[in-house]
This record gives sequence, C-alpha cells and structure tokens, in this order.
Amino acid sequence: MNIVVGITGGIAAYKAVNVIRGLVLAGHDVHVVATEAALRFVGRPTLEAISRNTVNTDLYEAVAEVRHVAIGQAADLIVIAPATANTIAKLANGLADDLLGNTVLASTAPVVIAPAMHTEMWQNAATAANVETLRSRGIHLVGPVTGQLTGKDAGVGRMAEPDDIVAEALAVASGSGRGRDLEGRRVLVTAGGTREPLDPVRFIGNRSSGRQGVALAEAARDRGASVTLIAAHLEVPTPTGVTVLRVETTAELLAATSAEAPGHDLTIMAAAVADYRPVGVADGKIKKAATGERLTLELVQNPDILATISAESRAGRLIVGFAAETASSPEELVELGRAKIARKGCDYLVLNTVGWTTGFATADNSVTVLDASGDIVLEASGSKTSVADDILGVFAAALTGAP
Repeated sequence: MNIVVGITGGIAAYKAVNVIRGLVLAGHDVHVVATEAALRFVGRPTLEAISRNTVNTDLYEAVAEVRHVAIGQAADLIVIAPATANTIAKLANGLADDLLGNTVLASTAPVVIAPAMHTEMWQNAATAANVETLRSRGIHLVGPVTGQLTGKDAGVGRMAEPDDIVAEALAVASGSGRGRDLEGRRVLVTAGGTREPLDPVRFIGNRSSGRQGVALAEAARDRGASVTLIAAHLEVPTPTGVTVLRVETTAELLAATSAEAPGHDLTIMAAAVADYRPVGVADGKIKKAATGERLTLELVQNPDILATISAESRAGRLIVGFAAETASSPEELVELGRAKIARKGCDYLVLNTVGWTTGFATADNSVTVLDASGDIVLEASGSKTSVADDILGVFAAALTGAP
C-alpha cells in the first residue's frame, strides 16, 4: 500500500519514527508529510532514512505537479501520529493551511489518528467536540492512553505505542479495524484492587494497579460504548469520557456491581478482589505495645462477586471474569481456568499468570480467554492497551452474533 504518515508538532513525534519503521517493515511504501513544528522535534534526515522516501513539508513545493493534492489522491491509508490538539481542531473544521491538511482533504483513503497531548487539553470540551466530529466522519482513533506525559505529569493523553498504532492502522485499511462495533452498547468495567481495613491505618489488599481494567474501559469507549468504570484504589489516572464510581472494599464493589450490571450489555470484572476480610476492625490504630511480638488476625471469606453476578438473571447480557493465577505452565493455567469458570458460571474468563514481576503493576500482559465451555477463544499478549482491544473484539462479536 501507499501510506502517508502525517507527523505534527508534539514531543511524541519521536515515536512516529517507529510507526514509520513498522509500516515499512510490513512491506508498504511510506511517505511522510511533516509539519514545520514536527521537524522541531525529529529531524528530516531521520524520517527520510526510515521511510526511504523524501519528506514532504511545504504546501508550495512542486506546485506545477499539484503535489498538495496528488499526495492525498495517491494514498491508500493516512496515519497521523502524533495528532496534536491543534491538528485535531483543524481536521474537524476542514482547515487546509498546511500540506498535511490539504493531503487529508484531497484523499478518500481511511484516516487513522493517534492523539497525543496533556490531559487537560484532551479533556477540554473543545477537543472532546472535535474528536466526536472526526469519529462521526469515520476517522479512526488509536488512543490516547493513560501514562507518563512530559515532565512530571501523568494521565490520559499519552500517544498509543507505535506497534499498536501500526496494527490498528493496517487493520483499518484491510477493513477489519475495530471501528465502532460497540456503538449503542453499555459496558461496565471493574478495575483496581479492593482493600479490607484492619484499623484506620492498615489494610489487607493486593498489588493490582488497575491498569488493565482502565485500558479495557478506554478501549470500550473508543469502540463507541457508553462505559461505567467501578474503580477500587487505582494507581493510574481514570480515563475521560466514562462514568467513574469509586469503591473501597469488596462489599462496596459487590453492591456497586449488583446495582450497575443489570443496566449494561457487557460486564467485565477485571478488579482484583480481596478474598478475605478481618472478622473485626479496630477503631484505633493497633499498637505493638498492646499486641506483643505476634499479632493474630482472624479472617472470614468475602462474598464471591463473580459467582453472585453470574447467577443473576441476565438475558442478553454478557458477564466476563478475570482470574490471576500463579500457574507454573500454560497448561496448568488453562486447567485452573476451566475449573473456575465451571464454578463461577460466567460467560467468559480471562486468565493471566501473576508473580513477583509479572501481571500486576506492569505495562504488558499475556492472557488466555476461555468461553463457558472451557474452550480457548483467544490468546493475546503485548501492551495492556493492545490486549484490551483484542479481548473486546471477542466480546463485541459475541454481542452482535458475528462469527
């Protein structure tokens, strides 16, 4: 394919080099259209070396060849990464004051953009309106995702990873991109880890950061769903464009999920639940002087949220559970999963292996998805953003009855 990669003036422009590289290695002819601001962040020689083609920047170059129109006319796919708030605004309003704007207007090819900006800019009402305008016109968005931004800032607005952008862009070009396959659907996601207090200071909990659950909420939102996120002690910022309900304990998570699930087409229970809670909670801080060298805790099992929600009447609704296991092999993981889905009664179960350095609080994940019969319907690995998209592809197809 003839692919145009537009690069605009944001710090994430350096990551566009790997987007170009990925498309070139996939066998495509890549032509870079960079704004003047983009070249302040990444040099023309680098872009030309990676793309293997001359970089185009000037609206008034090769006027006799009508290049400002010809580039767009020849494109089979346009990818803009990063797409700044300014670029998104110009695209939404059909402005063509530079070569990139002209290229997009002159093209009938699919357009994929990867937004990148600070959280406040992404959350601004003007940006939100511009994004909805672009989506309504069939432009595909990849991200933004939640993570580290420039300086000390962190939040939603980070550009999606290059591999994810390349994969989605090529999928869109082939007609198999995710699109808006959850348009009109309501999706409920639980994320994070519940905590059970011992006293006003201490608690029993787990190491879940909520990153995978947040990625699922973001991906469902980008697919057109109306999303509610039940958040338990997230260590990552909550995404924009979703309804957020905050809970502390397993009992609160159960109450919130029971109340919300009946109104949603798809419930994804990605939160890590504290399976036990103390029989009693101290009113004041437990003092070492009062307990001596040993402290004995009496714990009682918490309610099984997944089994409870799965047992409720749910015609036309899907319930998805997550199971984090310390399995020693993929075969053991699947066997544990098959036993668990039989006990829980949910429609799907997402399995992943966790340990001291895997699963929890990491940027990547590797999952196996089982259906109610215990059959493997998906194996996916990569960034938690890409894994979320792969997982949602299975559930979107199930909701629509697609093969």
